[in-house]
Amino acid sequence: MIPDVAIAEIRVHLPAVADEVVAAIIAEVPSYDDAFSGPMGETIRTAVQIALGGFLSLAGGSQGDDPRTPAAPAVEGAYQLGRGEARSGRTTDALLSAYRIGARVSWREMSMHAVQSGLSAETLVSFAELVFAYIDELSAASVAGHTDELATSGRVRQRLLERISHHLLTGSPQETVRSAAERAGWPVPTTLTAVILTESQVRPVLAEVSPQTLQAEGPGLDDAALLLVPDAHGRRRAALLRTLRDRGAVAGPARPWLEARASYERALRTRTLGLDGDTDTHLVQLVLTSDGDALADLRAQVLAPLAELRPAVVEKLTETLRAWLLHQGRREGVAEALFVHPQTVRYRMGQLRELYGDRLDDPETVLALTVALGAPER
Repeated sequence: MIPDVAIAEIRVHLPAVADEVVAAIIAEVPSYDDAFSGPMGETIRTAVQIALGGFLSLAGGSQGDDPRTPAAPAVEGAYQLGRGEARSGRTTDALLSAYRIGARVSWREMSMHAVQSGLSAETLVSFAELVFAYIDELSAASVAGHTDELATSGRVRQRLLERISHHLLTGSPQETVRSAAERAGWPVPTTLTAVILTESQVRPVLAEVSPQTLQAEGPGLDDAALLLVPDAHGRRRAALLRTLRDRGAVAGPARPWLEARASYERALRTRTLGLDGDTDTHLVQLVLTSDGDALADLRAQVLAPLAELRPAVVEKLTETLRAWLLHQGRREGVAEALFVHPQTVRYRMGQLRELYGDRLDDPETVLALTVALGAPER
């Protein structure tokens, strides 16, 4: 323990020591310049003085505790300081720098007064050990507070952001969605684009897109992740698609942000069809498969003339008819698409005309056949 006479000598100078600590921190840690100005500066000076006073009480053995261990109030104060620093946006680097400077200056000033009070060299060495052990305990408490605050605030903000995406995807009233965005401090974009991708691709994609991107849980989406990317419309869509290339992701259309659900539903339908990439490149198939039962009935209806033929013949004539429709009757184009000789196309189309008769020249029949056969049967 430190002799009472030395403790008393140092205690007299504590206000000056606290001022020296604060001045050194301001001079050496630029991010604390504003923090120590005005009323906050006086509060911190008082806190420094109280912490040093608590140390002196421990060092003098007045509380009967290990002098290397700060008392509970000092630890709690350091913990709350760490939380406050996190809320102020300062890092633990700045905080630990302040502690190191505080330890150095405190030791310099207090040891000077201790020597003046007649403290022996041996006791002075022990005193130094106590000072730095005490500061280490306080800095550890502050780091814990800083870490806990970031974790807590991060979880709270994440929950608020999740509420936004939940409201967007479940059709909540617009005022509810706007209120959720305001509570989360989320800057409202012009558009949102739904992106469905595997969980393993979420982090790489998030590193490339807007930091305001929402991570969401899409209704009916069990084995993949959903991102709602802000303002990826116009020229920015190309950048998003480049980011998603070769990731097996599906990008819905950009929609006004309050209509993000429409983007998600199209992306989900595209994925359900086994497709990926840009949904804009799959519009025909999306339209043709919007009502699967109706499409199946239409196929059966327009292909009824082939019903009595053998399956192998039906398959060949159906693919020929589809190619003929898509190539607008150009025999060479049909032959190239089917990898057959033009004469084969001529023969097959002769069979089809016998089966359909004049209906192949009827615009309504051609339209029905085009819709029914416009996309390959899945």
